[in-house]
Amino acid sequence: MKFKLGEFVRFVEERREGFITRIIDETTIAVTDEDGFEIPVLASQVTRVHGQTTQEDEITQTSPDDSINFITNGIFLALAADKRIASVVHFHLVNNSSYQLLATLNTEKPHKFKGEFNGIIKPKSSVQLYSASLNELDQWPKIHLQVLLYSTDIKELKKPLLYSEKFRAKDFSGPKKHVEHLDQPAWLIQLDSDEPLIDVHALKESFYKPASEKLEIENPGKEVDLHIEKLRDDHQFLNNREIFEIQLEHFRKALDAAIVHKLHSIIFIHGSGNGTLRNEIHKVVSKHPQVKTFMDAYKEKFGYGATEVILK
Repeated sequence: MKFKLGEFVRFVEERREGFITRIIDETTIAVTDEDGFEIPVLASQVTRVHGQTTQEDEITQTSPDDSINFITNGIFLALAADKRIASVVHFHLVNNSSYQLLATLNTEKPHKFKGEFNGIIKPKSSVQLYSASLNELDQWPKIHLQVLLYSTDIKELKKPLLYSEKFRAKDFSGPKKHVEHLDQPAWLIQLDSDEPLIDVHALKESFYKPASEKLEIENPGKEVDLHIEKLRDDHQFLNNREIFEIQLEHFRKALDAAIVHKLHSIIFIHGSGNGTLRNEIHKVVSKHPQVKTFMDAYKEKFGYGATEVILK
């Protein structure tokens, strides 16, 4: 029995159930239970729970081509988190055009290609192509998507759409957009446009523009929250090292901005956690020539989760 990411299963020999969040190998999967614990188990030791559907079952299909209002573009690759399991992301092909699509998706790992999907996508519909675990983002294969466009009412001959990408965490720095066919937000890549909705390379370049290119330095205010969910919409795609570097960079920019705007003091809310970010902030401000002193801010409000920096 071949299982897929996101399926709901029950253990055969014990009273436990959950969602499949990893495919470890051909015989072993990982199931995350309702308490959030991920449990490796032989695929032969679980069974599907009837009545539970995966997003793959939720394919929206509509009527055939409308020759009067023929739509010639609007084909997207949409990456959306599973509605129930945040650690699983699904790849969907969204067809807003009037063309019928014939699509294939292959994954590439070193010296190995694997066919993951082939099928027909009707006009104004969507289909799930592939699923992957966010816990294994660094191990995601390269994606190769090929799409042929067909219609009995041809307005023009369309070239096949080819898209290949090795996704990284930083590729998801753009905002999500609501996808009607999926009834949820997703990262969108338009396949039939010369200017994709998300250009991952342009995003990287714009994200890392040097500070000298910025025309105006914004006043950071009295408090700066460094929790990653406040800084990035794509935080679930980031590993601990990337999160730390983003938080630290945001702290440095806010400190510089506070000095430029001649603030008397500024509070950085970093949380308690394991203390790594707090210690690094204290290390920086203790040596900064524009810092008079620093201290834990309002312990009754933040505990040891915030630092107030007094500026000269």
